[in-house]
Amino acid sequence: MAHLPPLPRDSVSEFKERFDHYAATRGFVPNSILTMSRRPAIARAFMDLNKAVLYEGTVPEELKMLLSLIASQAAGCRYCQAHMANLSSIYQASDKKIAAVWEFETSDLFSAAERAALRLALHASLLPNEASEADFAELKRHFDEGQIVEIVATVALFGYLNRWNDTMATDLETHPATVAGRTLGKTGWEAGKHGAA
Repeated sequence: MAHLPPLPRDSVSEFKERFDHYAATRGFVPNSILTMSRRPAIARAFMDLNKAVLYEGTVPEELKMLLSLIASQAAGCRYCQAHMANLSSIYQASDKKIAAVWEFETSDLFSAAERAALRLALHASLLPNEASEADFAELKRHFDEGQIVEIVATVALFGYLNRWNDTMATDLETHPATVAGRTLGKTGWEAGKHGAA
C-alpha cells in the first residue's frame, strides 16, 4: 500500500492536457505523477524531463524503454519494471524481447549496439556504479556523443523514478501490472509492495 495515495486526476487541472496524453498513449495516468502533483512544480519538472529524455533525440524509443527496464530491474523497483515492460511493448518490443532483457548478453534478440547500451545501463544502475571506460568505448562504436547523452540521461532518469516509486511504495495500476505479468511473469516478476491498485 502506498505511503501517500495518488491525487484524483481532476484535482490538478493544470495538467489536464498531459494527463489526457498519458491516458491516450498508456491507457492510464501514472500514480507516481498523480502523487508528485501535490507539488505541481516537481510534477511539471519531472514530466518535462521525462519527455525530453525518453521522447526526443535519435536513440530509438524502444531501446530507451528497454534501458529503463533493465535499470529498474537492477534497482529492484517493481513499479518501474511494470511500467517499462508496458512502454517497451507500446514501442514495439516483442514480449519475448522484454522477457529476455536480463539475458541481453547472450540472447540473439539483441544487436551489438543494444547490448552495448544495455550493458552500460545495467552497470550504471548498480550500487556502487560499475560503468567503466570499456562500457563507453563499446558505446562509442555504435552511438554518437549526443546519443550517449540520451542513453545516460535515460538511466539517470530511472535512478530518480526507481527511488521515488520504491520509497513511496506507489500503487501499481492494473494495465502495467497485466503487461508485466504477461512479459516478465515467467522470469519471476511480481508486484511486491506495489500490489495492483
